[in-house]
Amino acid sequence: MADQDEEMALPDLANAEELPAAAENAQVEEGDDEAVRSAHDLEAVFDVPVNVSAVLGKTHIEVSNLLKLGRGTIVELDRKIGEAIDIYVNDRLVARGEVVVVDDRLGVTMTEIVKGGVT
Repeated sequence: MADQDEEMALPDLANAEELPAAAENAQVEEGDDEAVRSAHDLEAVFDVPVNVSAVLGKTHIEVSNLLKLGRGTIVELDRKIGEAIDIYVNDRLVARGEVVVVDDRLGVTMTEIVKGGVT
């Protein structure tokens, strides 16, 4: 039986082409039988939609003030510059991360996985 503390190498999710190859190489030990898992085993979840949100911060604003906002208006949030942002998957907190710029586009890099995510 495999040691539970042993770390398992995860595929680089930034490059989706690596996922099937990594999944084909994953092995699971069950008693004396050794089952090999493949990307084919994951086909059932490939089309499952998920909602991913990166929350930069929050604020409270009255509707009357919201209607007065215009282009260039600054809205103060409850977080400071450089503070970690929250990453939610299907309204469940799963990670914290940082905002990054890649080729003139905004992105998020995960810096911490949250165990027992909060809803």
